[in-house]
Amino acid sequence: MPALPCRGVLRVALALFPSLGYLRVWDKLTAGLGARPRPSERALRELRRRLGPAPLKAVFEIVAGPLAQPRTPGVCYRRWRTVAFDGCSSVKVPDHERNRAWLGRIATASGWAGYPMLRLMALCETGSRGLLGAVFGPTGEYETTYAQRLLPLLTPRMLLLADRGFDGNAFLQQVADTQAQSLIRLNHRRRPGVLAVLPDGSYLTRLGNLRVRIIEARITVSTSGGNRLSEHYRLATTLLDHRRDPASALVRLYHERWEVESAFYALRHTLLDGLVLRSQDPSGLAQELWAQLTVYQLLRMAMVEAAESRPGTDPDRAGFTIALETARDQLILAAGRDDTAITAVGAIGRAVLAGLLPARRPRISCRRVKAPISRYHSRPADPRPARSQRITHLNIDIHQATATPPPPGADTPHDIRRVSLGPGVPGAGHRNRTLQLMAANPDRARRPRELAKALGIHNTKSFGTQMLTWLAEGFLHKIRRGTYALADAWQPHTEDLTATATP
Repeated sequence: MPALPCRGVLRVALALFPSLGYLRVWDKLTAGLGARPRPSERALRELRRRLGPAPLKAVFEIVAGPLAQPRTPGVCYRRWRTVAFDGCSSVKVPDHERNRAWLGRIATASGWAGYPMLRLMALCETGSRGLLGAVFGPTGEYETTYAQRLLPLLTPRMLLLADRGFDGNAFLQQVADTQAQSLIRLNHRRRPGVLAVLPDGSYLTRLGNLRVRIIEARITVSTSGGNRLSEHYRLATTLLDHRRDPASALVRLYHERWEVESAFYALRHTLLDGLVLRSQDPSGLAQELWAQLTVYQLLRMAMVEAAESRPGTDPDRAGFTIALETARDQLILAAGRDDTAITAVGAIGRAVLAGLLPARRPRISCRRVKAPISRYHSRPADPRPARSQRITHLNIDIHQATATPPPPGADTPHDIRRVSLGPGVPGAGHRNRTLQLMAANPDRARRPRELAKALGIHNTKSFGTQMLTWLAEGFLHKIRRGTYALADAWQPHTEDLTATATP
């Protein structure tokens, strides 16, 4: 990695610790260097802002590219290095006006999404999960629009894997123009004509002006739990020789496309921990994302070097979390830098080799969100500001308790709590209104039906049950069955009448 100015080092360190603020990251940068002057948070923020996104983009472009040797397990199919396109549109950014102006907002069935989203498109080496290139921008642009900007990275020594979102005739032709081979899944609605049927069951056809071979396959898996699952695949490939590239081998190879999903998981959830990016303007977002991609690629470089130092080791077995946490430890301790020592594998590589994951097991699970719906309702009409604002004045109005019950019929027909006195008005509930009515003539015993009629309450049975509760709580005194009077403690006294009459 080229030497970076201190501003660039700060930006990369911020990418390593996405949950921490500027000063806490500075403390980690200098923790192993002894006592040093501590700058202000504003100074660090301005230092980062003056850097801009271009230097970090240039650094990423230097470190981006194929990482593994062709002989490394899982990297190549025959003589072609397997790579894959895919996009990620779940990168959240702060809900700030400048970010919304660039990225827009996303509407969902339950309202506006809480944060603007940024679409990241990457070309990934499937064997190492390293990145050959990346672009990003608003989610309103199609994935193929972003992928076209990465097509110059393809070479004749590559085999591109992609899903149904990239099966357009024009895009397939653009891929073929790079001299790279392709294996791309077609949408189930596409039914190409048959030019010639081949012995392995595949057939030749044309998609636009491009001559391709179509493989139709149904993949069925049985699980240890007794489930049996089946799905149909229609693959298009520019590998036309069925003898060298049999259909069954290409169907198995297509599974490698999902390695780019693992790359996005490591970037989005392991490195970023699912957090919202920091920056509140497009320039800062670009700088931040280039730094994240650079850190990701550097970690993958160390992981691949470690795997290749032990012949026969698949880079899939290198743990990204182990590499990330070791890098954080090295930065905090200011360790691992020894200009006199020359070793093939550094501290990160040694940690990765010490904690190699088991060999990949064939597994399957559903793809769904664990908690698809929040238990909190969306509040599109909430009058409070969307962003935190300073309170300049605070006023408190005390609602006066009602001295007498409202007249019959003042309540809504089905819910006595919906009175017109406003929310939270003391004295407006069933109990207080009943006590006030009985206090007006404390010597008179009352029956629930009589009280309900006077108060305009329609559900007399429920009201009678409430009166039993008030009896148990000590508000009422039972005269006889179904007849109640105020308890002695709630009888009106002279001082109460005086307080009520005082202006």
